[in-house]
Amino acid sequence: MAKSEKGLARVPGVLLGHRSMGDTGVTAVVASDPAGMLAAVDVRGGGPGTRETDLLAPHNTVQRVHAVLLAGGSAFGLAAADGAMRELERLGRGFPVFGEDAPGPRVPIVPAAVIFDLVVGSPAHRPGVEDGAAAVAAAFAAEEHHHESGNVGAGCGATAGVLRGGYGEAAREVDGHVVAAGVVANPVGNVVDEGTGLLYGDSTRPAVDRAEFARLEYLAPQLNTTIGVIATDAALPPAQLQRLAVSGHDGIARAVKPAHGPLDGDTLFAVSTAGEVGAGVGVEKLAALCHAAAEVVEEAIVDAVVSAQSGYGLTTWSELAH
Repeated sequence: MAKSEKGLARVPGVLLGHRSMGDTGVTAVVASDPAGMLAAVDVRGGGPGTRETDLLAPHNTVQRVHAVLLAGGSAFGLAAADGAMRELERLGRGFPVFGEDAPGPRVPIVPAAVIFDLVVGSPAHRPGVEDGAAAVAAAFAAEEHHHESGNVGAGCGATAGVLRGGYGEAAREVDGHVVAAGVVANPVGNVVDEGTGLLYGDSTRPAVDRAEFARLEYLAPQLNTTIGVIATDAALPPAQLQRLAVSGHDGIARAVKPAHGPLDGDTLFAVSTAGEVGAGVGVEKLAALCHAAAEVVEEAIVDAVVSAQSGYGLTTWSELAH
């Protein structure tokens, strides 16, 4: 598995934890601040598997999340979010029902999205409550933020078209801020141009053997999804964060063809660790941040694919590249 210092670790206030289970898994993006992170979401795929996405609409009441969960297991994997909530509650984190300084329950806000990976390994093996809790615990336990790429966490059972997919990261600096992405690359569409053998998302890398690539077949019916989190330390309110998530989908469309199909569940969350809700940034700066969001999502998909390891009868990009 490849190590990367170019991803979510570069955004202050973001913790990352994986629960890797061989053929499936969970990835938790957690706020280090007990108050949480400002958040938004944009769903483009025709077959999403999600939880708490309506909550993140800019006009709704709750604006902060305490974690975002990405998981395998298709709709079954959404159960992992229950475990993430329980672990965060145990740590005293959550939305204060009666106010910050008043006694009473706290409800952790944990939106989630899942990928379809039931045809990799055992269809009965999928993340549950304990695995969601373990991913959150791993985020707080991490002493060093050298994040792994490839078949870790929610990327364990990912496929990218006819190749093995995975989890990848990327980051860029823009006007003194960091924009980063952690993406589970599990698209229906392919990441390699069959005509050239080159990755759609990075034509500078070696081409795959086109004859071998053309012989590969889909493992199962094309029920897949690319999901991820875009994080920044720029002070963006939910409406501008949603624009970041919208732009991030351009990165999926550049790296995957076709993208956002009726059987994809493409979902991108965007979070800000800046703290207080402000008026946001000007149009020019927002445009630059959005441009970076698309680029880091594209780069994260490439990172996931080139870092994937062979297994479960799946062919990797590295096995075909020359």
